Amino acid sequence: MPIHFETKDGIARVTIDRPEVMNAIDAASEQELQKIWSAIEHDRNVRVAVLTGSGERAFSTGADMKGGSGARGIDYWAMSRPGGFGGIALRETLDIPVIARVNGHAVGGGFEMVLGCDLVVAADHASFGLPEARVGRLPLDGGMTLLQRQIPYRQAMGMLMTGRRINASQALAMGLINEVVPVAELDAAVLSWIEDILACAPLSVRATKQVVRRTAHLTANEAQALRLPALVEALHSEDSEEGVRAFVEKRKPNWKGR
Repeated sequence: MPIHFETKDGIARVTIDRPEVMNAIDAASEQELQKIWSAIEHDRNVRVAVLTGSGERAFSTGADMKGGSGARGIDYWAMSRPGGFGGIALRETLDIPVIARVNGHAVGGGFEMVLGCDLVVAADHASFGLPEARVGRLPLDGGMTLLQRQIPYRQAMGMLMTGRRINASQALAMGLINEVVPVAELDAAVLSWIEDILACAPLSVRATKQVVRRTAHLTANEAQALRLPALVEALHSEDSEEGVRAFVEKRKPNWKGR
């Protein structure tokens, strides 16, 4: 199976398992990822997802052009690609946090998947880049639209118009990622972020992501006035009362997700 997927204790783990091709995404992997993200969206027991690649060489190097995923640019652009590359690069309907566990190279579509995640923890040997222009292609799944929203303009254009890669330390300095650690400490670092997320009220986390992701194009006042479903649900929830009660009683809250 090109993708390994499991859920346990509120955590969904999605691993691209094709180390022989630098965890590149072929057509079968793409379809499998679409199904996985859809399943996660509909499972209210899942509170956080972790996306990674197998091994220590690559997170993902994007489309497997040698393996038959190299559609002509115009044909690829016209294709229906729900959620963008890997089903996650441009996904707008997944309201739980997604952590990119970057275990190696994240280039092309692999980097676009990273851009579609909410938190990024990278091994110190990881690299990031969009080399499409060097092969006469374009980063059509968020590379051109997400990168320039997440880092300063000239840094984004420097990557986009040259195809240059940056290392993990450079990505951290740009604000592209949250944390860089030695590969031996990668799992512990990811777990630390997971534990902090799970300590929060699940409906509050969902509402926060939904508001942030769906109002970026609005003014602050316009965004504030929206009555988004996850926001309303969180404000009316039992957990909104439980959090205050637990604080007053000096104990950990017992979140119920309702």
